[in-house]
Amino acid sequence: MGRLEQWRRSEAAGQLVRFAVAGGLTTGLYTAVYSPLAGFGWTSEQVANLAGYVVAVVSGYLLHSRWSFRGHGAEAKDTSWKFFVVSLFSYGANSFWVWLLTDDAVLAGPWWWPLLPILFVTPLVTFLLNRLWVFK
Repeated sequence: MGRLEQWRRSEAAGQLVRFAVAGGLTTGLYTAVYSPLAGFGWTSEQVANLAGYVVAVVSGYLLHSRWSFRGHGAEAKDTSWKFFVVSLFSYGANSFWVWLLTDDAVLAGPWWWPLLPILFVTPLVTFLLNRLWVFK
């Protein structure tokens, strides 16, 4: 059996697929909160980012702990604080993207620019942190 076939049959592959689905839902919820707040100018991009984060961290913990990484051997009492630390990292990373890409003193881009790294960079890093540290 080749390496690709071994990986496809591995537990990590299933977790990655579940993480992608659950993360997609969580990121969708984040986007659904962030986009109208920032896009219509109802608040600043950073406040919209914080509101999206709050929704995403609650839904993310429920989805990832009960589905994405289920049966991975971690107890809830051991994972909740670690998940919160990773979520703070995620919030910090997303805040950085919002600052870098929308702040008038930096790139001064439109409100939607941060969604690109928020959708494609931050989730990959948080998957690795969740897999290797939180739900190990």
